[in-house]
Amino acid sequence: MAQAKYPKPSVTTYADHEVITPPNRLRGTVSRVKDARSADNPVARAEAALAQLSSEFSGWMDQECERLDQARSKLKANGFNEATQQALFRAAHDIKGEAATFGYPSIASLANSLCRLIEHSPDTTRIPLPLIDQHVDAVRAIVRESARPDIAIVAEALTERLREVTEEFLAHENRERPGYLDDILGPPIAPGEQF
Repeated sequence: MAQAKYPKPSVTTYADHEVITPPNRLRGTVSRVKDARSADNPVARAEAALAQLSSEFSGWMDQECERLDQARSKLKANGFNEATQQALFRAAHDIKGEAATFGYPSIASLANSLCRLIEHSPDTTRIPLPLIDQHVDAVRAIVRESARPDIAIVAEALTERLREVTEEFLAHENRERPGYLDDILGPPIAPGEQF
């Protein structure tokens, strides 16, 4: 008779309940290293690779800011349409995701505010172009002035004000959609997540 491919779970019976403990199959797939210092540490390798690339981060962020500015220029020249809206959203979304890795954590919230503005506006053609300009210009200014010792304070003030204006605009534009409004203006569910 063939033996079972996987071990069976253990069952411990008590007077009023049973505890079923599944087998730990990971023990067979994990290899043990005798000397941890000589072991290949993938986290250390990744950090070393990131450190080597870090000299490139400011150039990459400059390119992302240029892409954001070009998307804004195309939007202003051609108006809101599917292509211009998506280009602006993607550029802001990419900056939001890359900001912390590239060493510019203060612009992530600004880029997120611009993404929210585009994503939650029921009619994007009603978004005031100066509000988009202020978001894009703030991101570019913070990147440009990142060496200033007070940049975190300046970035926080800019972000807070632009977020307030964005939320006011979204509240006004979505006033006929109260359920939707509660979802987009309510506090985030995930810990540490920004509005």
